[in-house]
Amino acid sequence: MGFSLRDLAECSGVSAPMLSQVERGETSPTLAVAGKIASGLELTLSQLLRLDEGQHVAISRAAGRRRSERGGHRFEELTPPLPGQRADVSLHVLESGATTGGRADPPMHEPGSRETAVVLAGTLALVVDGTRHELQEGDSVTFDADLPHHFENEGQGATRFLAVIAAGLRRS
Repeated sequence: MGFSLRDLAECSGVSAPMLSQVERGETSPTLAVAGKIASGLELTLSQLLRLDEGQHVAISRAAGRRRSERGGHRFEELTPPLPGQRADVSLHVLESGATTGGRADPPMHEPGSRETAVVLAGTLALVVDGTRHELQEGDSVTFDADLPHHFENEGQGATRFLAVIAAGLRRS
């Protein structure tokens, strides 16, 4: 839309500092403030909250998915990138001896995020904030994803697991 915070503040009647806090996820607007923001953007409140309003079904075809590989860790994003989406599902394969990241890597997820992993095949270790959790085929785990964490495969064969990341849901 090409609006600066100052432009949106003028059009909506919501202060630029408040808009900045909302944009950075530091605060959640009241319905009244959200309505003013929507009006300033020439949207209905429903359109602001559901930017994909005209598209109720989004199919992610196997051939078109985003894929990546690094050091024995392969993964593909199963959910398509949609505006306003607050959860992502991905399929991971860890070869024997591989990890999802370095032990000292910073958290990749926004504050308040939660992650659930389901082990589809093999064994998996989850290390969260220095504590190790052993998982077997069929096990699932849910944890605060904004803490330092990684997965390890110390088994003999490849491990397959699903990960679901829900952004900004936890309240302190």
